[in-house]
Amino acid sequence: MFLIASFFFWLSLFIYMPILSPYVEQLGGAYSFVGLVLGSYGLMQFLCRIPIGLVSDMVQRRKPFVMIGMAAAMGSGWLFALTNSLGWALVARALAGVAAATWVVFTVLYASYFRSEDIHRAMGQISLVVVLAQLVGMTAGGSIVDRWGWHAPFWAGGWLAAVGAVLSVSIKEQKQRGELVRPQTVQLKDLFSVMKEPLLLKVSVLSVLAHGIMFTTIFGFTPVYVLKAGLDERDLCFLMICFMIPHAIATVFIGKTVVPLFGKWRSLVIAFFGSAVFTFLIPVAGGSWLVYLVQIGSGFFLGLLFPLLLGMSIESVDESKKATAMGTYQAIYAIGMFGGPYLAGIVNELIALPFAFYFAGTLGLVAIGLIVVWKRKERGLVLND
Repeated sequence: MFLIASFFFWLSLFIYMPILSPYVEQLGGAYSFVGLVLGSYGLMQFLCRIPIGLVSDMVQRRKPFVMIGMAAAMGSGWLFALTNSLGWALVARALAGVAAATWVVFTVLYASYFRSEDIHRAMGQISLVVVLAQLVGMTAGGSIVDRWGWHAPFWAGGWLAAVGAVLSVSIKEQKQRGELVRPQTVQLKDLFSVMKEPLLLKVSVLSVLAHGIMFTTIFGFTPVYVLKAGLDERDLCFLMICFMIPHAIATVFIGKTVVPLFGKWRSLVIAFFGSAVFTFLIPVAGGSWLVYLVQIGSGFFLGLLFPLLLGMSIESVDESKKATAMGTYQAIYAIGMFGGPYLAGIVNELIALPFAFYFAGTLGLVAIGLIVVWKRKERGLVLND
């Protein structure tokens, strides 16, 4: 029941993602405002994720925060559906960010159902649910708007969240018993010591850049650009399929093939380079069939990045502080979810829409540059020792 409710939760947030930026633009929003609306989702996660985890730990309750997340997702969809102005669009998207910020409690609650040796299996199950919800939502959104109009995906999002809220009523909040894992999110006493962990900081910076690429492109301005280049709303469905399926497949390749063959840091360089190249190619492909091939490449290389960064974020942290490190990592990378589309929107307004993709591609090159500098410094320290 928990996994089904989680599926409806993420489906409600992603079903309108393919048409969000074109919708805000047709309301009359300038590119900078479109970027602000897109970025508010990440900003609210950055501001709310750690406080939600701290309060949840303080009261030792998880289920109420799951219900709050469902209610916020429902409110976001229906606020979009019932209003028709730029201001309310910004409020509605910010509310979606509040909903997504509660996900840290979802994962902690689900982990509490399992013994410590089964935690990785639990996280794999819940991660698969997220990917499936994203795939279904992103592929359905374009078809829904083509058939029933701009507001239909938002109505659908609100109702899907309502179903999730009803299902979540029956979720059991597991109490600590025997060898069950004690629920834990971000611990304030450990927060500052964890933030000093060098590898965590490096990986968090790289994740900011990776999320900046993703939320500027497929979750940001790619739908706007391809519609202007000649595609129509029903084509967005196939565009999202071309991105999401390779994105999901890449999560299998990263652990079984890429990292064993190249190592973690070289794998990051390969993934960032591929992401940058295919991002630069989006304006070149325009509205032709090549844009689908570009999305396949972009989805695959971005799919390599996120699980690798996620694993590296906690590998150097003591077992007792891994939950704190994970919460910190999730809060920091939300900066990229805000900053990427917001800055890209400003670039679009000052220059032209294709420059959003040049900006996003440059983020990938910056990441490669940082990795090269860090590895050279490490080699220098080894030689000095």
